[in-house]
Amino acid sequence: MNIIKTMLLAAVPLMEQKGAIPLGIYKYGLSPMTAFIVTLIGSFLPVPFVLILFNSIFAFMKKHEVFGQINRFIERKLEKGSKDMEKYKELGLIIFIGIPLPTTGLWTGSAIASFLRLDFKKSMACAIIGGTISGAIITFISVYFPHMLGY
Repeated sequence: MNIIKTMLLAAVPLMEQKGAIPLGIYKYGLSPMTAFIVTLIGSFLPVPFVLILFNSIFAFMKKHEVFGQINRFIERKLEKGSKDMEKYKELGLIIFIGIPLPTTGLWTGSAIASFLRLDFKKSMACAIIGGTISGAIITFISVYFPHMLGY
């Protein structure tokens, strides 16, 4: 059950691997390798849906003022992340997803890829590579520098 909890936490925007790996290791007692693998799978689950549906959902949201604040937040993130990505495309997407900082990751990277209309298959591959890099970094920090994460 703890494996499933950890996997599902990794699929949550903003939580993703950054929060799920340390929780998997220190709260749920998973081995670092298990936490890494299940969070990679969990964080990757929403990627195809974000790539396919993001532009349609965002267009719908822009038509309704009730989503105004959320739209402005999303637009700021997209503008910030898309400038470098337009120039470097796949490498930029891998780096953006792979660096485990707040508001970077598979959700945001996939949204930016969709927004820029990058190739679906290449975006999926970049998401896997970037997620693997990010997960490896977070697992390393979780194991060797847990105090940096508050553990």
